[in-house]
Amino acid sequence: MKTESSIIGAGLLAAIASSLCCITPILALLAGTSSLAGNFGWLEPLRPFLIGATILTLGYAWYDKLKPIKKDDCGCAIIGKLPFWSTKQFLGIITFFAIAMTAFPMYGNYLIPTSSKTEMSEIKADNIEKVEFKVKGMTCAGCEGHVKHEAEKLKGIIEVLVSYEKGNTIVKFDKTKTSASAIKKAIKSTGYEVKNYKMLKIKQL
Repeated sequence: MKTESSIIGAGLLAAIASSLCCITPILALLAGTSSLAGNFGWLEPLRPFLIGATILTLGYAWYDKLKPIKKDDCGCAIIGKLPFWSTKQFLGIITFFAIAMTAFPMYGNYLIPTSSKTEMSEIKADNIEKVEFKVKGMTCAGCEGHVKHEAEKLKGIIEVLVSYEKGNTIVKFDKTKTSASAIKKAIKSTGYEVKNYKMLKIKQL
């Protein structure tokens, strides 16, 4: 019984750890502590191994739960009343939760609220600037959404494009209402590292 609980617990912890780097940005936003977001990026390279550990441990737990019941000398099944945490129902709940955790990077971005942006029609063309930041520490779409959310809080933001794969954030803004340094500060508040930034040319229509 104790061994079974340990196996289930290990599977659950592995499932949570496999997506902790993506769960943290959402929790940080909800808690109002943005700087926590970049603290678990180091787990990303371990994600495949943690998912594998989740599958193996929970797979074994299901095997152990579904294997034939032992019988006594007279051929009668030995059945006793099991506590809830030792039932198939509980294991099913844990399995569902583990799947939800490991799949979190696929849908976590949709949980981040959107911020209002300034319409280009409200800004003079001469006041529009574009800047690209090189950002280190982003590992998933949840990280992208977190950086975008913080940048869009600033006044004068027109467009924010974030890519964790390219490790960059491109922002179009009204230079009379905000600045590249203010945007850099907003991105750094998420806990990710801004390596450098450069101003980009804007294509004229």
